[in-house]
This record gives sequence, structure tokens and C-alpha cells, in this order.
Amino acid sequence: MLRLALTILNLSLLVLFPLAWVAPLMRTGLLPLFGLSEISVLSGIRALWQDDALLALVVALFAIVAPILKTAGLALVHLGRADSRLLGPLTALGKLAIADVFLIAIYITLARGVGVGRVEPAWGLWLFTGCVLTSFANSLATSALVKRGALG
Repeated sequence: MLRLALTILNLSLLVLFPLAWVAPLMRTGLLPLFGLSEISVLSGIRALWQDDALLALVVALFAIVAPILKTAGLALVHLGRADSRLLGPLTALGKLAIADVFLIAIYITLARGVGVGRVEPAWGLWLFTGCVLTSFANSLATSALVKRGALG
């Protein structure tokens, strides 16, 4: 029963992560009188690509590739299509995604501290953070099942 719940929860991330990538992470603006621009993971990567392609690739790796590879790999373990020894590398991929959420939080904090403009977290930041934390919890629960011998 727990295995099925973990599998369904993990597979839901295959829908929720892409939604989190297009959802607004933050709203930014120069002055309070003007409207705020919304920034998503994808719009941020697109903007970075114009200035620094290497940094855009690193952000894409942290925010998109790592979480999806981890989610797909975990699904293969849940469904018995991959050996549970894959959990070690999947855990490393999960750490990359957590680093991404940490960096976004630092950017928001720094931007607020400068005081030139306005930065407000948006609902997409909560969604993205929730996806990463759900993936992390799912990995921990899966590892516990493997240790108990309840999952191949």
C-alpha cells in the first residue's frame, strides 16, 4: 500500500514539476508605482541565455534536468524496472534541485536588502519548493522501504 502511494505521489511530480517551471517564482519591479514583472524558471533561463549561456545551462540542470531525472528514476525503482542501487545517484540529483531552491531564496533576500526595487515571492516558488521537498521525502521513504526489504 505504501509502495503504491509513493509511486502515485512520485508520478504526480511528472505533472507538477513542469507546472512549477512556468509558474511565477517571484514578481520584481524597480519602483512601487510601476507594475511588477513575473519571473518563472523558464523565463529566468531564457533571460540568462541572452547574457550567460553557461549559467543558463547550469540553472537548467539544477531546476529542470536533475528533478525530472530523479523523478523518472525513482518511478522506475517503484515500478520494479530498476534496481534499488539506483537510489544513491538519485539522491545526488535531488541535492542539485534543493540547491536551486536555496539559490532562489538567496536572490530574493539579496534583492530585498539592496532596496532599489521590489521583489515578492509568488505562488510558483511555493509550488517548486513543495515539489522538491515532496521528491526528497519520497526518496527517504523509498530508501526506508528498501532497507526493510519491502521494495526490490
